[in-house]
Amino acid sequence: MLSSIAQRRGVRQFVKFGIVGASGLIVNFIIAHALERSTSFSGFVDFAIGFMAGGVSNYGLNRVWTFRSQRNPAIEGAQFLVVSLVALVFGKVVFTLADHYRFHHFTTTWLAATLAGVFVNFFMNKYWTFKHLN
Repeated sequence: MLSSIAQRRGVRQFVKFGIVGASGLIVNFIIAHALERSTSFSGFVDFAIGFMAGGVSNYGLNRVWTFRSQRNPAIEGAQFLVVSLVALVFGKVVFTLADHYRFHHFTTTWLAATLAGVFVNFFMNKYWTFKHLN
């Protein structure tokens, strides 16, 4: 049963999406934390810049490896950007709640805000950005 689940295309895509996401998470983490330590931007701006940088790397890897798309990269890139912005809104909600409840530990807030967008990112990209490949 487990091997039949692993052979399903959607499951394989989700696993690949997770691996790509982990690489984007590293990019996001490094950039957001470098900015948090070296600039006077707000925590959310540091998070947003790191999040979008991770998203750019994720787009390229998801396009080539996860979904193997041959479609116009400008159209897909624009759709991927919109999805990333929607996920970023979820992150903003987390940052707003953390600020409201006076929880100011950047790394924990960063992680919660990042995780808030994972499923949004996968499902919106699978069924909108890369729907032609389903």
